[in-house]
Amino acid sequence: MNKTTLLIATTFALCATSLFADHAEARERSRAVQRTAQGGSVAVHRSNARFDSQRQRNWQADGQGNASGARSGTIAGAHGASASYDRSAHRNADGSAGRQRSAYVNGTHGGTASTSSGISRDADGNVAGARSTTATGANGNSYNGSTTVSGGTLVHTHSCTNAAGEAIACQRGN
Repeated sequence: MNKTTLLIATTFALCATSLFADHAEARERSRAVQRTAQGGSVAVHRSNARFDSQRQRNWQADGQGNASGARSGTIAGAHGASASYDRSAHRNADGSAGRQRSAYVNGTHGGTASTSSGISRDADGNVAGARSTTATGANGNSYNGSTTVSGGTLVHTHSCTNAAGEAIACQRGN
């Protein structure tokens, strides 16, 4: 092996070692778990050059038929995009129950979307709920929609506006 080849090979090996070492140091991950007879929780965190994320989950029950749980999470991308969500649910010994959800997304080019919903059942079995959704594109056009259900009746309304706030026709995606 001549000196030039040896020098190139050595340089490549040193660069590769430092590149992989830097990449390995840039990663982080942690997890915490707690459990009891009545519930528990889990939390996870991840971080690297592409994104940072966190998730949490917890639950509890009393042994009498009552239980609840929740989870949430966030993520932030290296190029400015982000998202988050929250969920929770409960059940009671009398048969009533419910759940709530929400989510949010922020795109790298300025678009956003969010949704939230909740539904519940009372002890007699009556169900009521609602969901709302909003989305705004990078061009400023937006969509607002709402759906409700109560007493077996479902109602949906929606509207779309342009960047100036003027009403426009809502277009369906392909």
